[in-house]
Amino acid sequence: MKGRLRLGEVSDPLVLAAMEAVPREEFVPEHLRAAAYDDRALPIESGQAISQPMVVAYMTAQLGLSPNSRVLEIGTGSGYQAAVLAEITRNVYSIERIPRLAQTAASRLARLGYGRIHLREGDGAKGWPEEAPFDAIIVTAATAAVPPALMAQLAPGGRMIVPLGGPDDPQVLVLFERNPAGEYTRKDLWPVRFVPLL
Repeated sequence: MKGRLRLGEVSDPLVLAAMEAVPREEFVPEHLRAAAYDDRALPIESGQAISQPMVVAYMTAQLGLSPNSRVLEIGTGSGYQAAVLAEITRNVYSIERIPRLAQTAASRLARLGYGRIHLREGDGAKGWPEEAPFDAIIVTAATAAVPPALMAQLAPGGRMIVPLGGPDDPQVLVLFERNPAGEYTRKDLWPVRFVPLL
């Protein structure tokens, strides 16, 4: 039941192909499948949400991925964002704190042919130090400040995109870049609304 995705300003051909390839309806609750391709966030298990397609595509495009990029995702959720990443690069690592979501996402991704994604249940704020550094880090839940471990695990030349803001504060999507000297720059992108990072 593939539908037409509205992806706004995204023009990266790798991202567009990835978004087209992933069957979004497989990542939403069965009773919401008719709305899978609507440009809005949808609720999933455990009080979490799957982001709207335009936001997924935009965040992915900001990472500037190549087929050899090493990507860390914080907040696996339904597994949708991880699947989109895996259509672009073979090196996807994803961490989910909520056990039920982690288990369901692992089963779903394996069933859909994304078994090569590396999944871990745990505290995303700690990152995945034994697999660092990463060329890109994508955080799919809002946090008042970027966890220091994630900043440290971003490779020189890497990019990290994260929604910044507390649960009761305005949130903004922020892109951090680390230059070859190890220094960070920050660019504020879009106002957003994400569930909080646990």
